[in-house]
Amino acid sequence: QVQLMESGGTSVQAGGSLILACEISGMTYRSYYMGWFRQVPGNEREGVAAIHNTGTTRYADAVKGRFTVSQDSAKNTVYLRMNSLKPEDTAMYYCATTVLVYTNRWLNPDEYKDWGQGTQVTVSS
Repeated sequence: QVQLMESGGTSVQAGGSLILACEISGMTYRSYYMGWFRQVPGNEREGVAAIHNTGTTRYADAVKGRFTVSQDSAKNTVYLRMNSLKPEDTAMYYCATTVLVYTNRWLNPDEYKDWGQGTQVTVSS
């Protein structure tokens, strides 16, 4: 059974940086995708960034140039480095994983099967 555990969420000021981590356990597939998503109460969950375990990445337009997704295979951990944070980045951030996703749906939460509990990021102006 795949389990995901996010960490690193906290409160920061606008313009600051933060690194989120997602530790994955129980993954038995050689090929899989990891996604970062965020959700504000009352809104739909939206895709932020995704990475395939070969290193290919995808980003939402809202975070391109500011967020970077990376992985440390030895630690079974995926990271989301967030720079130049804005108040609109405030959300609960989730990591998720799946083994199959269509090319244009890497950031679609419906494609992902297993999810972490989330970690809160709050950006103050």
